[in-house]
Amino acid sequence: MNHNFVHVEYSTSHPGVERAEQAVANIKRMGESLSPTRTLAGMLLAAVVAAFVVVADQMMDTWADGHLLAAWVTLWAVAFAAAGLFAGTSKKLATQIKNSLDAWSAKMAQHRADDRMWAMAQTDARLMADLQSAIGRDETMAAKGESPTQRRVSRILRNRQYYI
Repeated sequence: MNHNFVHVEYSTSHPGVERAEQAVANIKRMGESLSPTRTLAGMLLAAVVAAFVVVADQMMDTWADGHLLAAWVTLWAVAFAAAGLFAGTSKKLATQIKNSLDAWSAKMAQHRADDRMWAMAQTDARLMADLQSAIGRDETMAAKGESPTQRRVSRILRNRQYYI
């Protein structure tokens, strides 16, 4: 008996799909490598360089009638010098801006959370009792390092000015 079997090797993946998956992976990798500080520093640096180029262009406009090549070389020299000189400064400035915005955002979030907690405590007796005991413990631990919110809460609780 003569058995003829056909063994055909089929690819399990499509080349176009593989290229598309690689492209998506590359885009994700590029997105992960971008940092907000570097982006802000680059934008600040571009703004400073653009300002220097405009000033240099205005200054060279008066004497560049016959020396157009020299004017362009000077203009690009100013642009590259400004980029080199202000790269570190713009990165430091971007880092300071980012850190101050982060601190402001955290402070605002804490303030909103305190306000929500206080609003809930005014309607919930158990939560108010927990706050009273926490404030009592805090007053015995250290009175000089308390925040204005803690002072306000303790004053309101002492004067019984809450609504339940």
